[in-house]
Amino acid sequence: MSSKIYVGNLPYSVTDAVLESNFSEFGGVSSAKVMMDRETGRSKGFGFVEMASADVAQAAITALNGMSVDGRSIVVNLARPREAGGGGNGSGGYSAAGYGGAKRTDVGYGNGGYGGGRY
Repeated sequence: MSSKIYVGNLPYSVTDAVLESNFSEFGGVSSAKVMMDRETGRSKGFGFVEMASADVAQAAITALNGMSVDGRSIVVNLARPREAGGGGNGSGGYSAAGYGGAKRTDVGYGNGGYGGGRY
C-alpha cells in the first residue's frame, strides 16, 4: 500500500523531477507532483509525493521535515484525506429556507413616496 506525503513551503523553483529525486533516496517513489496555479502556471509552493510503503514514507518524513531548501524550511508530513467538496449535504451555505423565508417589507413596489420602492 502506498503512502501519500504532503510537502509544503517549497521554493517556487522546485519541479516534479526535483521533488521525486529528493524523495527517491529513501525508497520507491510512485509519483511526485508540485501543485501549479492554473492561471499563472507558477508553482503554488506545495506538492504531494506518493511512496511505495508506509515505512519508506515515514523515513522520508523524519529526514526531510524542517530541512532547508533554497533558504526555506520545508514542511513534510502525511497527507490528510481530501475534504468532501462540491455539492452534497452541508456545503455551500444555502439552506432549504433560503427561498420563501421571511419576507422583507422594505423593498418591492408601492413603498415610499415618489416612484415607490426599489424595483
